Amino acid sequence: MLKRIAFLLILTLTSCTVFKPSIPTPKHEFRGVWIATVVNIDWPKSGLDDIEKQKQDYLKILDFYNDLNFNAVIVQIRAAGDAFYPSQYAPWSRFLTGNEGVAPEPYYDPLQWMIQEAHARGMEFHAWLNPYRATFDEKLEILSKNHDYNLHPGWILKYGKKYYYNPGLPEVQQHLTNIMGEVVANYDVDAVHFDDYFYPYKITGETFEDTEAFTKYAQPQQSLEDWRRSNIDSLVHKVHNTIKSTKPWVQFGISPFGVWKNKSTDPLGSDTKAGQTTYEDLYADPLLWMKMGWIDYLVPQVYWSMDLPVASHKKIVDWWSKNSDNTNLYIGNGPYKIRNNSDKAWDKKIELPNQLRFARENNNVIGNVFFSAKSLMSDKEDVLKILKKKYYHNIALPPTSPLSKNEFHNEIIETQFEEKNGLLHFSIPSEERQNLRYALVYVVKKESKLNLENTDKLVAKIPLSNSGNFSFDSSKIKGRKLLALTFINNFGQESQPKIISIN
Repeated sequence: MLKRIAFLLILTLTSCTVFKPSIPTPKHEFRGVWIATVVNIDWPKSGLDDIEKQKQDYLKILDFYNDLNFNAVIVQIRAAGDAFYPSQYAPWSRFLTGNEGVAPEPYYDPLQWMIQEAHARGMEFHAWLNPYRATFDEKLEILSKNHDYNLHPGWILKYGKKYYYNPGLPEVQQHLTNIMGEVVANYDVDAVHFDDYFYPYKITGETFEDTEAFTKYAQPQQSLEDWRRSNIDSLVHKVHNTIKSTKPWVQFGISPFGVWKNKSTDPLGSDTKAGQTTYEDLYADPLLWMKMGWIDYLVPQVYWSMDLPVASHKKIVDWWSKNSDNTNLYIGNGPYKIRNNSDKAWDKKIELPNQLRFARENNNVIGNVFFSAKSLMSDKEDVLKILKKKYYHNIALPPTSPLSKNEFHNEIIETQFEEKNGLLHFSIPSEERQNLRYALVYVVKKESKLNLENTDKLVAKIPLSNSGNFSFDSSKIKGRKLLALTFINNFGQESQPKIISIN
């Protein structure tokens, strides 16, 4: 009897730990990964690789994260005054072709191709541009004659061992806005994305020499610090207006450094001891951008472990969740630190999963972004196993922007279909297919019990071609006689379901 009681006790305990059921998957959750191109961090592995190898390496990244049910890639297409696409404003990146200003050979448009491949897998493509970094080092001799350092030397300031665009010059603000507008106008991107590099991180003993611009352009009685913040605000506002006036469905997201202010300098700040802060040192004010409705989403980079004393992941996420409004809030996580950091918390396979659990338990956090792509792609099988089983076992849809109006108005999209050779072939009439991106397929037991929020019933997300035709493998539904079909438009909004009866 005692042995039986002991066995039952052990079974009960293990059921609460090792065999915990997977965590419920929200219907809408942003699952993104940064693909860094600067100094070939993630892709391409070398600018000297031939195009076919570069393509295969990119597809390996997409397929890896698609298998994890990620729904977005954030790809760096401007690293340092350069471009991963044909641009009238910047030379081809040396990180892509090995030599700045030299186009791919044989020629193709990498950005157009990368977007197509992401969309073919049902993933959003967020174009990540670093606006202010002009160079990554002091090797000026390798810059193209068409680099802004050579074309507009008066725009550029040296700080430390790099060169930066001067954010205080109106012509710089307009130039950078034009760059963002070119990408939005010419490519089918889902979002424009900025990282944490605004004014450069401060270097002891160095001065950012923008006194001349400050004297010329600052408002009366305006401090240097407030003027610098107003310059960043101005660019964010201009870029927002340019995006929304060109393609209103394209989102604008920013990923600031994780600490806005420490509580020691402002009672409203977080209980942290960060050496530099977004507001005071980088002159970025994301709280204002949210308040003004200039950004669709915010991704604070919270790359610290859950209970790190100087900057606790839990405390920082909690702070942002309480101070975010009018904007989708995602959290930037740092899997690059797993078993590769002096903070021994990262030696544990559950550190990253615990951060995801914490995010899911916070109603104001609706997604995560990982830095960077290569971090999970080798020697992390134990962590991946947890992610696949407990967190990313189902499809999730990217959240819609809180700035978007409902474009669907409860519509049902009419379709025709036929069953042939184990496939269901659907077609959408031309008058119905405008601005549709994906078809969603749900399995249904009874029409009266249809619940579109149950992600266990969502079995497919199918990209739509211009023809409006698509197919679904009916073997995936194991003899079910009812399907529900909905559609996602370019704003990420879902139509009303149409019930399909199959033979």
